[in-house]
Amino acid sequence: MPSDDITALLGGWEGYRVQRVGRRASKKEGGPDEIWIELVRQPGRFVCSRCGRRCRKYHDVSERWVRDLSILDSPTWLLVPRFRAACPVCGPRVEYLPWLGKWSRVTKRLAESVGRLCEVLAIKHAATFYGLGWDTVKQIHKAYLAEKLGPVDLSGVEVIAMDEFAIQKGHRYATVIVEPRSKRVLWVGRGRGRQDIRPFFELLGEEGRAHLQVVAMDMNPAYEEEARAQCPQVEIVYDLFHVVAKYGREVIDRVRVDEANRLRHDKKARKVIKGSRWLLLRNRRSLTRRKDRVKLDELLSANRKLMTVYVLKDDLKHLWDYRRARVARRFWEQWYARAIRSRIEPLKRFARNLKHRIDGVLTHCRWPLNTGLLEGINNKIKVIKRMAYGFRDDDYFFLRIRAAFPGNPG
Repeated sequence: MPSDDITALLGGWEGYRVQRVGRRASKKEGGPDEIWIELVRQPGRFVCSRCGRRCRKYHDVSERWVRDLSILDSPTWLLVPRFRAACPVCGPRVEYLPWLGKWSRVTKRLAESVGRLCEVLAIKHAATFYGLGWDTVKQIHKAYLAEKLGPVDLSGVEVIAMDEFAIQKGHRYATVIVEPRSKRVLWVGRGRGRQDIRPFFELLGEEGRAHLQVVAMDMNPAYEEEARAQCPQVEIVYDLFHVVAKYGREVIDRVRVDEANRLRHDKKARKVIKGSRWLLLRNRRSLTRRKDRVKLDELLSANRKLMTVYVLKDDLKHLWDYRRARVARRFWEQWYARAIRSRIEPLKRFARNLKHRIDGVLTHCRWPLNTGLLEGINNKIKVIKRMAYGFRDDDYFFLRIRAAFPGNPG
């Protein structure tokens, strides 16, 4: 069969033809034999990889072994003469080839195949399947994702939600910013301080910052300060989940510990209160077992302070049910008065702190947003991180997150 026909059958390497084909034993013990193909460049001008100029002469040439897709389950290697074009504008530059990257040791079609496989398998398994190194596969997939995703489109963004997630042990966090309407991850960055999220607002640009209307977030003061500094017109919405979680940490946990310490001489009662943390934090309707409901009723009837903070926790959640700001503020004032009259110091402290930021809670009447979507995204991030046993390359990790949440089509 003529060499040109063989080239066409194998998929073709534009600008080159097959000179020789051979088979050799695998370097790995027990591995399949390898196929090698020597390519020869066909006559024609040399294309500069920088400016695209077509040049008549070349500066020098060197041979390079390049990995291609396997043929008949045998690893396939190409011996390619790589020319450097003598570009009159750019100087000596590696010749542009549509099927091979500038400095790549694998063909573009192999890289694309590896990238697609990494979307459904861990890097380790993809590397084993193709017989490539782990670092090689990671770099291939990273480049594949960068080309596939491209720069994020921030035009027309009016509403965003931001939250933090743990990226490593030792209280190391990153911030994820999402567009709730399209469920699209817009940006991911390491850290949770003002300076850490500033690059996102810089990416928005002056027009994008002026176009932004509302930001949903937890009660992280750094997020709020930076959002208001960058976008003075923006409205802040505090999420129900985070406010109630803060109430659980600062009020219920504190009162429970204080009551357990007060009953330190009654070991049985102290043990019951100390072991009731999750019972007090969960919603009553979430208690499916009858014995849990009975235990909760007995606990609350036996301790007035725990009863008070538990009831006020459920009442506070109703604040997010209102759709008229005036009615919601009236409900808040009544709840605040009850909290202050309770004479429970942790509860009074929480109520006073929330009073200074109540406008961010009442904004939900105009913008019924929450960060529930972000909690789901954070769970998926944990799965991605667990599959890879952690990530040391932030850029690659963040690309994986963007790829997992491209947003709803249309």
